[in-house]
Amino acid sequence: MRFVLIPGAASTSWHWHRVTAELRSRGYDVIPVDLPCDDPSAGLPQYVDTVVNAVPGDEEVVLVAHSLGGFTGTLACERLPVREFVLVAAMVPAPGERIADWWGNTGYDWVDGDVDAFFHDLPPEFAAEARRQLRTQSDRPMNDPCAFEDWPDVPTRAVIARDDLLFPAEFLRRVTQERLGFAPDEVPGAHFPMLGRPAAVVDYLLRGAAS
Repeated sequence: MRFVLIPGAASTSWHWHRVTAELRSRGYDVIPVDLPCDDPSAGLPQYVDTVVNAVPGDEEVVLVAHSLGGFTGTLACERLPVREFVLVAAMVPAPGERIADWWGNTGYDWVDGDVDAFFHDLPPEFAAEARRQLRTQSDRPMNDPCAFEDWPDVPTRAVIARDDLLFPAEFLRRVTQERLGFAPDEVPGAHFPMLGRPAAVVDYLLRGAAS
């Protein structure tokens, strides 16, 4: 089984590194993707191209998308042999929706700017390294429509993090239910559960792969 891991805004494959290592230690093939988030000329289509081009051959994959990566992953499902699509603390797009419009369309209430909404559950030194690994996020993809008409015809699961301050559980639970028609599963941790609770994330991914 091959897992393809898509990062969120300003994030890189490093932010998946604990899950990548755990999956590989259990014998799975893993492709953590780096998106061109700091390239001001790269829009959402280029993000999708990057994911598709990272996957060799025609083996089925489990496509896993974090946060903003939900937009990229949804479109990549139409171009890859996806066995399962898994959203992790992720934005769920509506057909044709722009990232810039998602916030208002979902009724998102911005968090206090003085709060560490990303890494508050990590030890201080690890949180500092996680912040250091972030890159600049270009605004270029924010106005690109998520160009699909119907949700991809692949098995889809969603999991939210119970201690997420960026996308609080109550908010993302509602959005997922409204847009996908089912309640998300839940794991402990903050907005980056793959850093704070990697074993819980891996166990969740493998429960789906086993079924």
